Amino acid sequence: MSENVIYSINGPVVTVKDAVDFSMLEMVYVGNKRLMGEVISIKKSATTIQVYESTTGLKPGEPVYPTGSPISVTLGPGILRNIFDGIERPLKEIAKESGAFIVTGSDVPPLDEDVLWKTSVCVKVGDELKGGQIYARVPETDLIEHRLMVPPKLSGTVVAVEPDGEYKLHDCIVKLQDAKGEVHELTLCQKWPIKQARPVKERLPISVPLITGQRVIDTLFPIAKGGTAAVPGGFGTGKTMTQHQLAKWCDADIIVYVGCGERGNEMTQVLEEFSELIDPKSNKPLTERTVLIANTSNMPVAAREASIYTGITLAEYYRDMGYHVAIMADSTSRWAEALREISGRLEEMPAEEGFPAYLPSRISQFYERAGYMETLSDGIGSVTIIGAVSPQGGDFSEPVTQNTKRFVRCFWALDKALAYARHYFAINWNQSYSEYVTDLEKWYNKNIDVRFLRDRQQLTALLAEETKLMEIVKLIGSDVLPDDQKLVIEISKVIRVGYLQQNAFHKDDTYVPLIKQLKMMDVILHLYKRAKEVVVSGKALSSVLELGLFEKVTKMKYDVPNDHLEILDSYFSMIDEAIDQVQ
Repeated sequence: MSENVIYSINGPVVTVKDAVDFSMLEMVYVGNKRLMGEVISIKKSATTIQVYESTTGLKPGEPVYPTGSPISVTLGPGILRNIFDGIERPLKEIAKESGAFIVTGSDVPPLDEDVLWKTSVCVKVGDELKGGQIYARVPETDLIEHRLMVPPKLSGTVVAVEPDGEYKLHDCIVKLQDAKGEVHELTLCQKWPIKQARPVKERLPISVPLITGQRVIDTLFPIAKGGTAAVPGGFGTGKTMTQHQLAKWCDADIIVYVGCGERGNEMTQVLEEFSELIDPKSNKPLTERTVLIANTSNMPVAAREASIYTGITLAEYYRDMGYHVAIMADSTSRWAEALREISGRLEEMPAEEGFPAYLPSRISQFYERAGYMETLSDGIGSVTIIGAVSPQGGDFSEPVTQNTKRFVRCFWALDKALAYARHYFAINWNQSYSEYVTDLEKWYNKNIDVRFLRDRQQLTALLAEETKLMEIVKLIGSDVLPDDQKLVIEISKVIRVGYLQQNAFHKDDTYVPLIKQLKMMDVILHLYKRAKEVVVSGKALSSVLELGLFEKVTKMKYDVPNDHLEILDSYFSMIDEAIDQVQ
């Protein structure tokens, strides 16, 4: 029986009096049901623990057991295709045991320990291994090869190796002797603390875009591999839909989707949709390269905080294998609300809107774990973080949005008016920005064309000019504008509807390759240039509008299949022939 017993219980916060056995951020088991908890404060008189499970039925006097280690996740084959809760408990396995609801104290291993994995060992006796080096390979799914790595803090000489074959998770396949002569067994899995970033050899400059196939993102507000983006928006503006589309189409190797404090029915929809989605690149189920962390709003509030760290740790693990990983956190506002609730129960001094004073540092610690890295095994991997933010009432001046904005370099502001007008993605081009454009300039110039960013600049200039003109139109109407300004409004409408608006349910419009994006921009700007020539020559803009060219160019996203881009070349001659008749 443990000498440390519960003194008081306040929701997920439990205190133990006069304890000396605990260390800061240590994982503990609380009560007779052995609920998972974490030490968050130590005073001479009392130790404070936050419990990651429901404390209903817990009583003072029940024992608290130290473990001597921080909260960690098990890393090994079997992570992909799985659905975990915020503390890496497998929900499918729990459902088999206890039904739809997780029982407190549920002790199901995170990864199936009975599955036999086909393992190819790639080291031999006498080899010198250092932390992060790959010693075996396992085909985890049809799409992803799992590379087993020496734990980062371990190095030594291989003294024993098992032959290739089928092994369970905890079977020893390599024995490593360190400099002190101690022998360590390397199995198919390892553990890592979730609040500690995994080490890398070097953080590399960001220079490669995360290609999404979504025009408003790839063209106007690109994100880089290893970059960070925030997707703020009020209720119903399409945050989750945006993340779904990016998860399906972005060119990351692996997707980690964290549903942090989301509604249960919305999370159910995510789980059902992801299980049905086919990966467009391989025609295999998307789940073959996806891991889902489901932490719904009715789950214990403290586990929301853990879910974010669990997700980023799994992402870093696959990054260390040399994969490019994208993590979707939906939504970090619910995580911040969990911090606020626990802070309130700890009676800490509140800062703005009741959030704890350390909110900015917690947000920065999360986003700083993104990056484009050279791994310890000399490979290249990245973690890209795309975090949704749910400001109450769509108010972007609230603390979570403002502090997130400080630490991300890409800001996709979702607009309620655009969403209600069925303009998806509802990314407002006046409020959004990306600081990655200059970092990616060399890549675009080398791999696409120097025209790409030049065209982008012209499009953004036209949209900015339209915004100014619309202020005048609201006051005195469009009739007073000269034809050259009316032309800006007309061509901006083509940009908005024909280029920025995208249809996720259309086979050619749901994903658009960069070369098609470039040619579409070329066509729109060619139409603008030729129409401007007519206006400058003194002819009425109406004579150009009557030709139907603007409508034809608006519909080109549907009329030109992605595998027949040569059709776009005919648009130039069509525009020239029609406008030459007017002139």
